[in-house]
Amino acid sequence: MLLAVLPAVLLVVLLVVLAAVLSPSSASAAPGTADPRPTADPAAPTPTAPLPGGPPQGSGPGGVCVGGAGLDTRGTVVVEGAPPLPEGLAAAGWLVADAGSGDVLAARDPHGRYYPASTLKTLTLLTLAHRLDPATVVDGTAEDEQVEGSKVGLVAGGHYPVSLLFQGLVMQSGNDAANALARAFGGTAATVAAMNATAQALGAYDTVAGSPSGLDVAGQSSSPYDLALFFRALVADPLTAGILLTPTAQVPPVEGRSPGYQIQNENPLSGYPGGLGGKTGFTDAARHTFVTAAERDGRRLVASVMDTENRPLRAADQAALLLDWGFAVPPSVGGVGTLVRSAADVPVPTPTPTATATPVPSATPSPVAPAGVAAGPPEAEDGDAARGGWAVALGTAAVAVAAATLTGRRRARRRPAPARPGRRGPPA
Repeated sequence: MLLAVLPAVLLVVLLVVLAAVLSPSSASAAPGTADPRPTADPAAPTPTAPLPGGPPQGSGPGGVCVGGAGLDTRGTVVVEGAPPLPEGLAAAGWLVADAGSGDVLAARDPHGRYYPASTLKTLTLLTLAHRLDPATVVDGTAEDEQVEGSKVGLVAGGHYPVSLLFQGLVMQSGNDAANALARAFGGTAATVAAMNATAQALGAYDTVAGSPSGLDVAGQSSSPYDLALFFRALVADPLTAGILLTPTAQVPPVEGRSPGYQIQNENPLSGYPGGLGGKTGFTDAARHTFVTAAERDGRRLVASVMDTENRPLRAADQAALLLDWGFAVPPSVGGVGTLVRSAADVPVPTPTPTATATPVPSATPSPVAPAGVAAGPPEAEDGDAARGGWAVALGTAAVAVAAATLTGRRRARRRPAPARPGRRGPPA
């Protein structure tokens, strides 16, 4: 596992250093360098509605479009040779892809950085499933009881194994279970940091985790593309795939506080033919979100839906339409882009070299270094000359990485984005 992630870590370090040496200041970056990665701000006011005018578009290091240029769109893109898209796709962002080949069959605003709501719990599960001992018992707290939103029903004084907390996280979308799991891992800050590291290692650069539950946090985001990456990884892992498909689980009693009771899997597509699980989400800012996968005749598809209302069709029903349509698309047609396997599959753009001033002879002799000490480089008023030398060295390294990872681009036809339906107020 470490060896698989190491190239991605080295790549990120290279890009950070490259951006630093090419940038004369934090407020002014040289052309071709990466903008600072977005972050979440839990101290800022909690978002209460989708971003006016829609979310920003995400990108990989240096502004590269992860998955290929065909996915660099805010509208709808469909692979050549596919049947017409189904009616009723009202979501602002969605994607359907072949989980095996990675071919993205169609998408709308695939890299839009939407609020994810509880679909972010797919990243929580992916991050913690192999880092916490399933037999570890976590004590319930008053904070678990008081957490906002959907809950499993943890109470202070209760004793809950990690295995049950994972089930409650997925089956009931328990924010209290997310809170307890984060506490078992070392706290919210440690959990969120691990989630963001997991996302970057997968190449999910549109995702910024700000909470382990998906409750709205300023700056928190994910995208239809990234949710597909997370769910594809979950269904490929026997441990997490089993959690997604668990039909029922038993919550133990807590004497004097709570009787034991059964919880059920609330995946709205639990009866979908070949379904491999699903994760819902809803907040005032995210509206309705959903991600799912299914398998037929050995072919596995993943579909994600973000920022939609329950009418005329629920998010899950729109995902079912995408799956039905996707299974009708011949595998031979390819895709408009690709789901990457890791950050190592994301090409690194060659930075634009900065101009350097031509040296002008001066009547003043250059300072001479003392004997035995190497002379340093000549000074430059704006530091461009010093940055230029580093840019050549690091730029050469970036080109080498790009040459090893650059993938082909597929042809696609673009369709204009449909008009957005009017929004309804949040349910009472």
